[in-house]
Amino acid sequence: MNTLALPSAITNFPQNKHCIRRVISPRAALVEAKPRPVPATRGGGSGGDNVPVTVLRVREDSSSFSLSSRDRADDMQAEARAMARAVNASVYTPEYLAVKYGSRPIKVLQRALEIFSGLGSFAFKLWLDQLNGQLDQNQRLRAVELRQIFTRLGPTFVKLGQGLSTRPDLCPPAYLEELSELQDALPTFPDAEAFTCIERELGRPLDSIYSSISASPIAAASLGQVYKAQLKYSGQVVAVKVQRPGIEEAIGLDFYLVRGLGFFINKYVDIITSDVLALIDEFARRVYEELNYVQEGQNARRFKKLYADKEDVLVPDIFWDYTSGKVLTMEWVEGVKLNQQDAIERQGLKVLDLVNTGIQCSLRQLLEYGYFHADPHPGNLLATPDGKLAFLDFGMMSETPEQARSAIIGHVVHMVNRDYEAMARDYYALDFLSPDVDVTPIVPALRNFFDDALNSTVSELNFKTIVDGLGAVLYQYPFNVPAYYALILRSLTVLEGLALYADPNFKVLAASYPYFAKRLLTDPNPYLRDALIELLFKDGRFRWNRLENLLVQGKKDKDFSAKDALQPVLKLLLGKDGEELRVLVIKEAVRVTEAVILGSVVESYNSMNELMRTLIFNGNATGPFAMSTAEQESMLELRAQVIRIWGLLRSSENFDPSILQPILQVLQEPQARNLGGRVVGGITQRLAARLLQQVLRVPPSVSAPTS
Repeated sequence: MNTLALPSAITNFPQNKHCIRRVISPRAALVEAKPRPVPATRGGGSGGDNVPVTVLRVREDSSSFSLSSRDRADDMQAEARAMARAVNASVYTPEYLAVKYGSRPIKVLQRALEIFSGLGSFAFKLWLDQLNGQLDQNQRLRAVELRQIFTRLGPTFVKLGQGLSTRPDLCPPAYLEELSELQDALPTFPDAEAFTCIERELGRPLDSIYSSISASPIAAASLGQVYKAQLKYSGQVVAVKVQRPGIEEAIGLDFYLVRGLGFFINKYVDIITSDVLALIDEFARRVYEELNYVQEGQNARRFKKLYADKEDVLVPDIFWDYTSGKVLTMEWVEGVKLNQQDAIERQGLKVLDLVNTGIQCSLRQLLEYGYFHADPHPGNLLATPDGKLAFLDFGMMSETPEQARSAIIGHVVHMVNRDYEAMARDYYALDFLSPDVDVTPIVPALRNFFDDALNSTVSELNFKTIVDGLGAVLYQYPFNVPAYYALILRSLTVLEGLALYADPNFKVLAASYPYFAKRLLTDPNPYLRDALIELLFKDGRFRWNRLENLLVQGKKDKDFSAKDALQPVLKLLLGKDGEELRVLVIKEAVRVTEAVILGSVVESYNSMNELMRTLIFNGNATGPFAMSTAEQESMLELRAQVIRIWGLLRSSENFDPSILQPILQVLQEPQARNLGGRVVGGITQRLAARLLQQVLRVPPSVSAPTS
């Protein structure tokens, strides 16, 4: 849901439950709204126009007990009581809908005709476009029309359109972009019905719950509307979300009809390779979960526990005693929508700082715990006056499978390093493709697009361009994009879009890549360790430039630890399955040691005068050990690169020489001693060969004196 900026402070009035009072102080924000028009007035706010909100006076109370002081056991009991109030909350069951609406043909027919008149005319226009060869030419126009049709058809189709906007395997890019603009913009329902719902759901009169509540909603969306209130028992200012009457009936009938359409598409439309019926069922389950406000409260609590440990992230708390299946009471959050740059800057805050906070929090959500906010549009992200990023609206959440979290990190690193064969193989781990699908034909498509998109450096990557291009590839090949992945793309695209308001050159991938590099370097997960080895070793050679780049990027992450970057590699190297890697490491260790030793010799040679060179190196004009100029330069560059990498490790904020102690301990193990012996043996052989070559060189001939 989008947010609406609104005033927050409440003025005291005489005790009269029918008294109306105005609110005209600092602006705050909650969920998206299209409330009934309220006349604007001028007031002494903290910037911008102030919007007066009328508040229905219920009764004053001087109690000041705070929820934060409640014992945890009491809170758990309150949550249990809320769950009991929501015990009859609807759950999506296709079989139940089939029985319910199968016996109501007239109602079904009326709604079917309404839907058909909208979608049927759209399909007819698409058919004409295809006949006239104008399908691509009119794609943007048709996408706009489809968005307008979904808006007219109501909540179910607004939600459906929003869901389709995250499905690049189902929709071309123009449709994805247009449907992503769908807003939950519906009229409010009568306040009397809302207040009756509150009393019925919570089982007590309104004036026993609140000392005041807004006389009209301050926010409204497809599934409900929000009031601002003050709790009677504590004086706490809260947001009260009330579900729209009859919403279950409306969406139940719609999903019954849409499911029938999905069955038809699965059976007769070959151009769509995904299981449309399964997608509809999954989406319907998510919408029904949004109807259970106790579930949303539990989502908020779980999210707060996982991610609000960072001081720059705020998650509102839930008041269980005033929550049920159709009423949600949560902490009121003062703030400004994240896309309102001027209002944010007037508070002395920077949009880019807040967006970076959002990116880092989103990466933790997606790739550490796997539990993430699936609807992070501007209205659900607020900038608070003290510079925190507040998350709102936890109705739609999703989870990233554990295997996929590692695969996503590897996928991004493979993309940045243009390893398209590895990218294509990642789609197995991401569950995009079944194991029997050959990815060979996909590699050229990835190369054709990403070679242009990547251009040169990570800092130039535009995430939206990459998503659009990847979407085009997914649309052309037999991919089945999991819902979690589509939501991830949407989440990061939204964050980049917000940042572009403040800085047209901002790139979300450049801001997030340090996190990916850090995880690849430090995470002991076997998938990531294999991805790191695959990235660093190619054709038997170690690619030092890639390790240096990973360290440069990883150091930008404030949680990077040089110690963590070293230990997992050692464990893998000395493990029972590490023989293949040991062979590569021994070979590279010999090469690096030779570069360090001989590079120092070359530097010393270059600093000598001609006489010293002749005396020490037997008059060799080509340099020490008869190395060519190119070979000398290559050795010096490798030596310099190794020294730079060591410098990067040492410059880590938490670097401590004691981190080498575990390495020394590991080197005492039998496998390590054997490995060290093999390295020393290799170095000895190489240096001996070099020395022998130098000794056996024929010195330059000396002309005999003439008599």
